[in-house]
Amino acid sequence: METHQPFDRGGLSRRAFIQSASVIAGTAAVAGTAGGPGAAEAAALAEPTAKGRMKVGCLSWCFHSFAGGVDPTEAIDTVGGLGFDGIELIVNAREDMKTVWAGESLDRIRSRLDRHKLQVSQFVLFQPVVPGLASPEKRVREENIGAFEAGCRIAAKLNAPIINIVAPWPTGYGAEHGYLPRFYEMSDPGRDDKFHIGIADDFEWSKAWNDFVETTRECVRLAGSLGLKMTIEHHTHCLIHDATSFMWLCEAVGDRNLGYNLDAGWTLSQREYPPLAIHKVGSRLMNLHMRDIDGQMRRFPPFGTGVMDHKAIVEACRRIHFSGFFSIEQDKGGFDMLETCKRYLRIMREDIG
Repeated sequence: METHQPFDRGGLSRRAFIQSASVIAGTAAVAGTAGGPGAAEAAALAEPTAKGRMKVGCLSWCFHSFAGGVDPTEAIDTVGGLGFDGIELIVNAREDMKTVWAGESLDRIRSRLDRHKLQVSQFVLFQPVVPGLASPEKRVREENIGAFEAGCRIAAKLNAPIINIVAPWPTGYGAEHGYLPRFYEMSDPGRDDKFHIGIADDFEWSKAWNDFVETTRECVRLAGSLGLKMTIEHHTHCLIHDATSFMWLCEAVGDRNLGYNLDAGWTLSQREYPPLAIHKVGSRLMNLHMRDIDGQMRRFPPFGTGVMDHKAIVEACRRIHFSGFFSIEQDKGGFDMLETCKRYLRIMREDIG
């Protein structure tokens, strides 16, 4: 029978809380905690990333859909033609790993990348590819870890340095909403309507958290065995929804190959200031998704037309010696995506210098 240790912040003493806060701030206070790194590794975790040139990228799905079977070669041509430094590629459906991302199709994708001299900044497994990473059933988690490993092997063939997932939400929570991260407001509620997310009667948070820690530890190990790092992107209602929860995960997993993919828009929409989040995660920051946002912090308009302080984000990254990618992830709808990406590239080149 599986056993688990409860994840409990409520019983922290003042001293323990201060120690944990130090971990979140990127210090070496995790040394000596159960399952955590020792003093030497904790110090290494707190070190800033090596200095290098910050780069500007674009996500392939700015120019294609999330439908299964989508061929990304046209998007690669578009992104390469615009002059970006790199591109993120995504597996939309698990069966695509045997078709789109295999054989001659994979060879064609690599050829297009070479033609445009585009680096794959990170390789992404969309939520439907590994939906059971937060399942309460060990058998389901192991099966999804197998799919994750298959994605790692594709990433290695593409010379991607990073494999990425969006943090899952636990099974038994919000099942009625489909893609739960997008359920965060009610556009026209009636008088008696209430914002509600269903929670199963047998749902237990501490088990969901500890199962996810175990699963993440194994995923990071598999990625590392192929020379990859693993990033997790936060999202609304998910197990990792912000920078602080990510640092709790880092403390529990204790592996230097685990990193944070910060999405500027989703960060600010949850009222966390992106530059502060960058300082929180420090050297754990491995990739950024860039968006603009409206004044009410709810919608993501075309980049350059909202209130996102992109200069402050770049400056915060400069101060922690970040040398990865700032990649645009632009919601579609009613505007010229090509012109928006051109404007984004120009703005970010100016900000980075």
